Amino acid sequence: MDHNVRRQLEVLRNSKDDSVTGVLYTWHVSLSPGSSVTIRGKPAISFSKNPETQVDFHTGTDENSDIAFHFQVYFGISVKINNRQNGSWNCEVASSEMPFVEDQPFELHTSVLQNEYQVTVNGQKYYSLAHRLPPQSVKFVQVWREVSLSSVCVCQRGM
Repeated sequence: MDHNVRRQLEVLRNSKDDSVTGVLYTWHVSLSPGSSVTIRGKPAISFSKNPETQVDFHTGTDENSDIAFHFQVYFGISVKINNRQNGSWNCEVASSEMPFVEDQPFELHTSVLQNEYQVTVNGQKYYSLAHRLPPQSVKFVQVWREVSLSSVCVCQRGM
């Protein structure tokens, strides 16, 4: 068994214009400590139009399932991290620290550590969220809203 399976998918935009708002990327995964998800892209519209992007690690096979890790960027304003369990959102972690820059590409890297998710942006650690649901319960990753993706890489490490 390959203990460091690396899957990379070049993501094609779902729209031919710059007003990308739907689900851009969905990938069925199996995460565990040592896994990571790296997203490369840039905001698709001006910060003055309040763009957002959202990354969800779902525990089921549909969008209504629990979310082990929810990362939402309100470009130019704030970042909110949370999870949804049994249909209800828990206490969110909010930060006004904003490493995302208008019209600039970014690399958003989420590492699955033993006790938490750790998020770096462009190589700098910014955010973390303690596991509230086991990362092994994650079934798919979804990226959506106003972002233009260039790639998403899910790096899985076997047990």
